[in-house]
Parts: sequence; C-alpha cells; structure tokens
Amino acid sequence: MHVNTFDRYEARHSLIHRLDPRVKVIITVAFIFANVLLPDGAWLAFLASWAMLLLVQRLAQLSWGYAFRRSFVALPFVLAAVTVVFNLPGRAVWIINVGSWQLVATDAGLLRFFSIVVRSWLSVQMAILLTATTQFPDLIHALRHLYVPQPIVSIISFMYRYMFVMVDEAGRLMRAREARSARPPGGGGGGSIAWRARVTGNMAGQLFLRSYERSDRVYNAMLARGYQGHLLTINQHQMKRQDWLIGGLALLVLLLIQLLGRL
Repeated sequence: MHVNTFDRYEARHSLIHRLDPRVKVIITVAFIFANVLLPDGAWLAFLASWAMLLLVQRLAQLSWGYAFRRSFVALPFVLAAVTVVFNLPGRAVWIINVGSWQLVATDAGLLRFFSIVVRSWLSVQMAILLTATTQFPDLIHALRHLYVPQPIVSIISFMYRYMFVMVDEAGRLMRAREARSARPPGGGGGGSIAWRARVTGNMAGQLFLRSYERSDRVYNAMLARGYQGHLLTINQHQMKRQDWLIGGLALLVLLLIQLLGRL
C-alpha cells in the first residue's frame, strides 16, 4: 500500500532505466533550465521539448500518456502566475471591472502567462519521468555524487522515508476511530461540525506525537544497524560509455532547442 501511495518507480528493462542516475538527474535539471531560458512564445521550441519528452518516455517503455496524465496535478499551482496577465505593459485585450478597480489584461501578459504554464507543464513531466525510471536510493546517491550539500540530501531522504511513517500512523488512527464509532444502520453518525472539527484537531495532534515518537525509534534502530548519515545501495554507479554518449546527445539536443527558440 505504501509503495503505491508514494513510490512512482516503474520497473522496466529499458535503456533509460539502465542509465546512470547522475546522467538522468543532470539531464532533468538541464531540461528544466533550458525551458526556463526559452523566450516567451517560442512555441516551436516548446513543441520540440515535448517531442524530446515523448521520445524519452517511449525509450523507457512507458505509455504515451504516462507523464501527460500525471502532470495536470501541478497545473493549479501555476495559477499563482496569473497576475502577470495584468502587470505587464502591452496592448489591452480585455478589461475587467472589480468595484473601483480596473484590471487590464494585455497581450504581453497573456503571452508570458501561457509560456509559464507550458514551461511548468513540461518541467513537471520530465521530473515525473525521472522518478518513474530511477529508484529513490539511486536518486539520493546521484545527488551525493553530484556534490549536493549533505544536509540537503539527508533532509530529502528522511522526508521521503518518514512520509511512510506518518501514513502508517494515520491509518492506525483511522482504524481506531472506526472501531470505536457506532453508526445507525443506513445512517451517518457524529455530532455537529464544531464537534467534528474538535475531533479532527485532536487526531492531528495525536498523529504528530505518535509520528514523532515512532520516528525517534526508527532512527535509533537505524543507528543500531550501522547508519552513518547516508543510504546504501547495491548499484555500483559507474559511468559507462553509453552514459556519456546519451548524456552528451541529450545536452546537444537541448542546445539545438535553445537555438530554435531564438530563431
């Protein structure tokens, strides 16, 4: 249950899965930065970036819509950039009157907003492909090999590990509540909204305390088993000729996409 909840790794025997995790992390970061550096309205370059995504997706033996379907979860967060529609100077497209306020949407603002949406959408898809083709311990080791500061790597690894602890404790609380709650046949139980809110608040407090205590026990158990500040993996993480070639080819494609976006 926990693996299906958080871990999105898709076990395959593909070219992308066999790549060194350092190469995949570098390509992902370079892809995101390349999309950020593209000019607003470079739709042909954005289309080329998406084509690169689809190619990687097929090489990883994933369905065409694998990353596409999962990427929409991030689109609501892009709405935070909707203010650029009314902030950038340009030709007025429409005017919205809100009381004494007058919001003017400009063509430059709309162009910037839709470009931000496309950039975010493509970046999220590439991040989804990274987690779908790389196991979490390999990702952590890739960050260590790429000299990401150790405190940041430790925070990421423990955050991921302790999410399972919180989910397990939350499940225990829910089962305990169901076991102690009687409901009439065919009807709902419980009191008023204020009573339900108070019960929910108490459960949240219990969840925090129980998760904190259990995480302390888990950490002590890790120390007893030889934990020294980093996760171990059986993968050797040795760069091969194939890794260098594919990494260099991917960076070359990203450079060509940059040139395409500026033509």
